[in-house]
Amino acid sequence: MDKLLLKARAKINLALDVCRRLENGYHEVKMVMQTVDIFDELEFKKRTDPDIILSVNSRDYLGDLENNLIFRAAKLMKQRYGIQQGIEIRLKKNIPVAAGMAGGSTDAAATMTALNDMFDLGLTRQQLMESALELGADIPFCILGGTALAEGIGEKLTPLPPPPEASLLIVKPPIMVSTKHVYESLRVDTLERHPDIDGMVNALRQGDLKGITSRMENVMETVTVRDYPIITDIKKMMLGNGAANALMSGSGPSIFGIFLEESAARAAAVYIEQTLGTKGIKAQVNVTAFYN
Repeated sequence: MDKLLLKARAKINLALDVCRRLENGYHEVKMVMQTVDIFDELEFKKRTDPDIILSVNSRDYLGDLENNLIFRAAKLMKQRYGIQQGIEIRLKKNIPVAAGMAGGSTDAAATMTALNDMFDLGLTRQQLMESALELGADIPFCILGGTALAEGIGEKLTPLPPPPEASLLIVKPPIMVSTKHVYESLRVDTLERHPDIDGMVNALRQGDLKGITSRMENVMETVTVRDYPIITDIKKMMLGNGAANALMSGSGPSIFGIFLEESAARAAAVYIEQTLGTKGIKAQVNVTAFYN
């Protein structure tokens, strides 16, 4: 095929624990990852020349092209699998940027999937996931999708049953959080508690939404919330407007709340948007759902 359109969906962390810092500088993690129905849209077209051309609806997003994950993913696929033709990639960016929702990683995952299909490489999903790991620890999950337990540095993935149906409210305040800074500032040995990841896994297997929401916890909040109290404020607003629970995703700053009814999620979205607006804060607000 000469042209392909793909949706690259974001993720949230239903629970996130950091177990220890490894000698290579990475951290050993244990977390439950979940795909959500917020997505970037990517259009891929073959070129007759060998170039990789990337364009996006938001110029601020591209930055240094050589460090862009989409470009790096396309370059890796071309070099590793001997693809001679070039590729033109157009990105419509919908996932909030630098939000703790794997926006760049899911775009890279879509790029690797697209090139595998368009150039008939015949790679299995597992082979794609193994190749993707050298670009980023979240990319293998973005290729897998759905619900999964992630261990190691995030690359050891165990698929899990999806949560029961619910509505999600996701709010990204207008702040930028450095994942590197959060990891460097996290003192694992001084953490007073760790999330009950095993309990959440069991709740997912039993289809117990209350068991899932009661175990939502993210050790990264011990760093990010200290630096950005607005995260706590947004969580409190979600809980005060009917969320079963609310949590920061990844290293932040996005916060998601789980609601039993879509109407409650939409009412909370209006309340939070208006409340923040009175303070001159323009957040990105989305009502969505789990995607499996």
